[in-house]
Amino acid sequence: MAKLTREDALLYHSEGKPGKIEVVPTKPYSSQRDLSLAYSPGVAEPCLEIEKDPNAAYEYTAKGNLVAVISNGTAVLGLGNIGAMAGKPVMEGKGLLFKIFAGIDVFDIEINEKDPEKFIQTVKAIAPTFGGINLEDIKAPECFEIEERLKAELDIPIMHDDQHGTAIISAAGLLNALELNGKKIEDVKIVVNGAGAAANSCTLLYMALGARLENIVMLDSKGVISTHRTDLNDRKKPFATSRNITTLAEAVKDADVFVGLSVGGVLTKDMVRSMAKDPIVFALANPNPEISYEDAIDARPDIIMATGRSDNPNQINNVLGFPYIFRGALDVRATAINEAMKVAAVRAIAELTKKAVPDVVNAAYNLKHLSFGRDYIIPKPLDPRLLTTVAPAVAKAAMESGIARKNITDWKAYESELLKRMGHDNRMLRRFYEEARLNPKRVVFSESNHVNMLKAAEMAYTEGICHPILLGNEEKIANVAAENGIDLTGIEIINLRHDREEARRIRYAKTLAEKRSREGVTYDEAYEKMYERNYFGMMMVETGEADALITGVYTKYTDAVKAAKDVIGIRPGLNHIGAMHILNTKKGTFFLADTLFNRHPSTETLIDIAKLTHDTVKFFACEPVMAMLSYSNFGSDKEGSPASVHKVVETLHERYPDMLVDGEMQVNFALNKDLRDEKFPFSKLRGRDVNTLVFPNLSSANTACKLLLEMGAYESIGPIQMGLNKPVHILDVESSVRDIVNMTAVAVLDAIVEQQIREKNLQRIC
Repeated sequence: MAKLTREDALLYHSEGKPGKIEVVPTKPYSSQRDLSLAYSPGVAEPCLEIEKDPNAAYEYTAKGNLVAVISNGTAVLGLGNIGAMAGKPVMEGKGLLFKIFAGIDVFDIEINEKDPEKFIQTVKAIAPTFGGINLEDIKAPECFEIEERLKAELDIPIMHDDQHGTAIISAAGLLNALELNGKKIEDVKIVVNGAGAAANSCTLLYMALGARLENIVMLDSKGVISTHRTDLNDRKKPFATSRNITTLAEAVKDADVFVGLSVGGVLTKDMVRSMAKDPIVFALANPNPEISYEDAIDARPDIIMATGRSDNPNQINNVLGFPYIFRGALDVRATAINEAMKVAAVRAIAELTKKAVPDVVNAAYNLKHLSFGRDYIIPKPLDPRLLTTVAPAVAKAAMESGIARKNITDWKAYESELLKRMGHDNRMLRRFYEEARLNPKRVVFSESNHVNMLKAAEMAYTEGICHPILLGNEEKIANVAAENGIDLTGIEIINLRHDREEARRIRYAKTLAEKRSREGVTYDEAYEKMYERNYFGMMMVETGEADALITGVYTKYTDAVKAAKDVIGIRPGLNHIGAMHILNTKKGTFFLADTLFNRHPSTETLIDIAKLTHDTVKFFACEPVMAMLSYSNFGSDKEGSPASVHKVVETLHERYPDMLVDGEMQVNFALNKDLRDEKFPFSKLRGRDVNTLVFPNLSSANTACKLLLEMGAYESIGPIQMGLNKPVHILDVESSVRDIVNMTAVAVLDAIVEQQIREKNLQRIC
């Protein structure tokens, strides 16, 4: 990460609108009626409902999604007791993290009060505003009393993140590190250097997970906390050891685990060398750990090392926990955050680490291939799966432990709601994956020496959505896989140029020559084509030796299209093929066509594209509501592209009267039904939300698609070929791994339907 200067930080916080968060209205406010509903007199009605039943506040106000981040500034980050006002930027930052990771709204509240009793009374007085309270940067030992009292006296989730956040994330990392080392938590010797809020909470949580008190040694600034000392307060006494040791060096000798929650530089290389075999060191002091990552690795090659820093592997970062813990707690209206919920979060985070890492995470951290191991014992903070992994686990634990006031019964629907809340509503794509897993097909990956193609094949195989067949040189594929940490175990590789494939090349050539004989294709020409990946792979699909093919990450699409037309052919009754992209956006799912093939479509071509798009959208179990786009509306321009599109719509209305399609129209009228209905009440789409956009040419379609992706559309699936006889899909050049896997799921669905149609036709013949 680039070094941040003082000037960078100050400019970031001051530029434009000062600060990092703002309040945004969630209801209309443009008319007098809107304002009368928002305030007087309309606001009286929800007030009266809440007066009758306080829980109605969750229905009529933002309480259920509003968390207070509260501090008195007595222990701010590594800055210490800088005061409430000086701590405000940190609290705003915490609010930003709640919002971007879990969709939770935040008011940051800085209380200028150090007396615990007065602080508690202040928080209790404002608590009705909030669905939960995140206590932040309050020094020990006052933080213990403040949290315990507020948890006992309020009925909403309350958590001091400095204590429990670090505990939860480090505990997840510890469980995974122990698993890698083949050790059990109940057997290992643990040294905790630090005796503040985080150290206290970490130790208690480790014990809740099975660590034994007699195996734990805790140290404060004066040395080992032991029964021989007379200066221990009530928070430290429970952790006192009877062992006759006083220093850190004595404590870590033969220890399995070191957890540092203290100050930088206190753990030496010699101390690390004295630890047991396969030591685990979590040096969590910030910004400088108890021992640097480099020194720890140099001291013990067998070490598993974690820090709080983002520039080292295994970052113990509280953002992995608190947004999702509060999300789950809020969504079941929990009365607290209890031990069961914290343990559930620990186990959910630990298990997520063992799953295949999405390409988006590797890309975000500029890494080739993350997988569970010594350098990856905890998920990365930008892993989008944390939301749908941790929040449901916490919500379930709240329900099972009896502190939820609202039950969730449909967990798939809840997961979809979580994604929708964040603008990530990709339910359609998840359905594709689920259906593909039920009936995985043989998919040819024709450009298998490309690293993205190989990664996609590995991921599709481990996801269980297909049986990949890789075309290419085995040695070259193996080298690319080894360089990028790709496991191809169980995946078939075919070297189409190998001597052992001669019989298949001859058979494929004969089939192709016979099929295209009246188009001038000779056997010799067809035979030469069988040395080309796309022709060979498509012949596998054509002959039924594979079910689908994916290509295009570096092949020119014109060459791939020619091979597809030669081998697979265009569907009977059509003269053209097309391509469609599916985009998931915050406003819903949209289908765009033609985004790949037809540069300057004629009227007849656009008619084919519209019909193909209509049928393809229905194939994906959606009702197509189609707008034929141009730069004019309903005949207002009589020449050029608008006139052509106008003619297309007339023809579609005549040939397919049940098709919900209209135009030509500008895109703003297509997407704003109120505007469209007011201006053009005669439209066939009256009262309908358009979900399918057919563009007048390739330039406009491709530009719009790429623009929407760059402007924040969450997910893209495509280009999906429309009109070929069998499932052959041609990707955009340099498609990402995620794009390729998504298209593989589509190809498998395509093949499943193809098989069903074939079986129905056979039944009719019989």
